[in-house]
Amino acid sequence: MEYIIAFTIVMVFMLIGDWISAATKAFIPSIFITAVLFTIGFWTILPKDIVAKASFNTSFIGIGISLLLVHLGTLMSLKELLNQWKAVCIAILGVIGTLVLTLTVGTLIFDWHTVVAAIPPLTGGLVAALLMTNGLKTAGITSLVALPVSMFILHSFIGYPLTSLLLRKEGHRLAEEFRSGKGKLDPNAPKMTGVGASLDTNKRILNLPEQYQSPIFIIVRVALVALLGNWLAGLMNGAVNANVICLILGVIAHQIGFLEDNALTRAGVFNWLMYGLLAYIFAQLSLTTPDIIAGIIVQILTLIVLGILGMFLASFVLAKPFGMNRAMAFACSLTALFGFPADFILTTEVCHTVAENEKEEEYLTQNMLPKMLVGGFATVSMASVIIASVFLKLI
Repeated sequence: MEYIIAFTIVMVFMLIGDWISAATKAFIPSIFITAVLFTIGFWTILPKDIVAKASFNTSFIGIGISLLLVHLGTLMSLKELLNQWKAVCIAILGVIGTLVLTLTVGTLIFDWHTVVAAIPPLTGGLVAALLMTNGLKTAGITSLVALPVSMFILHSFIGYPLTSLLLRKEGHRLAEEFRSGKGKLDPNAPKMTGVGASLDTNKRILNLPEQYQSPIFIIVRVALVALLGNWLAGLMNGAVNANVICLILGVIAHQIGFLEDNALTRAGVFNWLMYGLLAYIFAQLSLTTPDIIAGIIVQILTLIVLGILGMFLASFVLAKPFGMNRAMAFACSLTALFGFPADFILTTEVCHTVAENEKEEEYLTQNMLPKMLVGGFATVSMASVIIASVFLKLI
């Protein structure tokens, strides 16, 4: 009984966020509303372990995130991934803009340890925040232990609505382009919305009879690719993040016909895994309290403003040389604030609500989602882990 109650509460919070997002046509992102609900809940009556009791524990997440990253590889062709080098450059240079402003102006306002503890989660996701938290504990700087996780939480409250606003602007521009006939769907790109048609049997490596092409067969193949990705990361002692390897192997497996387009959606488990991962991220809100936030709110907000300003300046200057709309370029830079799965959800949510029909939605998704995903992986999965590793030595 206790577990089903916990599961129901978690799902209801996500449902409320989803409905509010739909009612406001993604002007208010669903994950922003759900994050607010979890924050209020943890500060009042929700038990801290409600997400774990709902079955979304560390084991579930360890499996789920690897499977989801392989799945994301089936949404992009190898050619498309290579084509997004501009998004990678803008996202990385946006992070550099953040580093420059926070390490110069930030250190003039606050002490060195405060700035060093706050920057990695500002330029990356949960992994960077947890690395810095553990580093501060080891160094005995207990007064700043709450800073990295609090930074990770609070910059999301600003980053989600701002990114959604920019994506909506770009979405409306692309929609007008498509309606005028200037924009065309790429017929060779994998279908990114809906279940889509079956993979051409001539492209399959394992071209078994149709009765064997079951959902569990898809899940097993995705799991094998994810297992290979984690094994390779282990061989390299984490020199390359396992998440990045899983994404790359997903692209390759899809390219050679080992995996279908939109694999986990076909298997019927994509949404389940996605909601579980989101729930786990929201569970980190239980690590903070009103008193903790009140004690460090000025430092956090000041550094967030400096960090986002650095991303804005970099993307504003680089957008035109890289042939990208400024709103899209800024959105790519902002992926450093949250990464996957928020970048995926924000983008698909905007595409769905801005588009007037399925073809239009597919066009928006083709032109926005790869940029956001690749930008997010470049910053959160690679750059932020490197930055956190370096900054740990500076504490």
